Amino acid sequence: MYVPIDATMPEERVQLILKTLNPFALLDARNAKSESSSETDSLIPVDGILDETKVNQELLDEVRANHIDVDPLYSIFTSGSTGVPKGVCICHRSVIDLVNSFEEAFAFEKGTVFGNQAPFDFDVSVKDIFNALNCCGCVDVIPKKCFTSPALLVKHLIYHKIDTIIWAVSAMRILADFDAFKSAEVLPRIKNAFFSGEVMPVKTMNYWRKYYPNTRFVNLYGPTEITCNCSYYIVDKDFGLDEKIPAGKPFKNTRMYLINDKNEFITEPNVIGEICVYGTSLALGYWNNKEKTAEAFASNPFISQYPATIYRTGDLGYYDAEGNFVYSSRKDFQIKHMGHRIELGEIENALNSLDIITIAVCIYDEDKERIVCFYQAAEERKKDIVMALSKKLPKYMWPNVYCRYDELPLNKNGKIDRTRLKKEWKKQNG
Repeated sequence: MYVPIDATMPEERVQLILKTLNPFALLDARNAKSESSSETDSLIPVDGILDETKVNQELLDEVRANHIDVDPLYSIFTSGSTGVPKGVCICHRSVIDLVNSFEEAFAFEKGTVFGNQAPFDFDVSVKDIFNALNCCGCVDVIPKKCFTSPALLVKHLIYHKIDTIIWAVSAMRILADFDAFKSAEVLPRIKNAFFSGEVMPVKTMNYWRKYYPNTRFVNLYGPTEITCNCSYYIVDKDFGLDEKIPAGKPFKNTRMYLINDKNEFITEPNVIGEICVYGTSLALGYWNNKEKTAEAFASNPFISQYPATIYRTGDLGYYDAEGNFVYSSRKDFQIKHMGHRIELGEIENALNSLDIITIAVCIYDEDKERIVCFYQAAEERKKDIVMALSKKLPKYMWPNVYCRYDELPLNKNGKIDRTRLKKEWKKQNG
């Protein structure tokens, strides 16, 4: 099993991961060793390792002969609610299932060039790596600096002949926010554009579709615990700014449920429940964390004749009229405010339909019972936002506080950093 670790992470987090893992070996892929106090001689430089290390063929043959498909392949660490990272443990069979599902649904051409945006300790990169291997393609690792300069990013996509991107929504939003394609002399040749991780604003999707009418756009849904993605939706029509792009339907060999608080099936449209997943895609659990594994990987309430496990995503969703899953919000984004049960995701969807702002997210200040909106815009737009929301949402759903940012902070995986925003808010308004 391999575990990618970003060496730029805070040392405390790195040490927590290493303590959880108790690794057999530490491979160092950096150009130069850090002088951090945590570094030891146990680090093995990757450069030249194959030239300098003699292959033990007998041991290698033994490992291959005894390998089975439920052996762990990799573990990716996600944030834990207790502050201790959780290592999601994925087996070979689940990754093979993922690749087969993508092959059947999307049939990548031989030689496809994937433009990698996600760091290797983020599960989006798994799709780049293993889909490229499967179609005899290649992965171009796009330098981080490109995502701070849209013009540079466009040039990189063109020069390296990247034709397929599997990106976080925020990465695609960068090009739309800066209107990067309008000034480009030549557009990159993008055949496939997959996005996931956050809700795609319709205005961003419309921008891409304007310049790429023949590109296949796919909304992917799924948490790390189900080997990247469990459902997909091919965007082949226009959506109104107030609409949501569906999460789609499950990949083959995957089953998804909507379950209410009584552990009952939801089958009718527009009724919100928790999205749960069943199938080969499920992770083995969290590495060395039986308690958290038991919480998230629960007994399937609809199968009593034999042991069966589902993953409870913590995401709320509903079916649309066509039977597609539609992501609504996080279960922990559901609040009680002014006597009303409210989903912050619904407020965010209304905010992000507005042309006067770039993007917005909301948190709830439980201590002061206030909905706080953080929005990205070139100038203060509170009055305009309130006026626009008055036509979209009841007054009890309007944010009580508006905080403007030139650029909302992103976490290392390219998502809007809600944790940082909430910490900063509490520090300033504690």
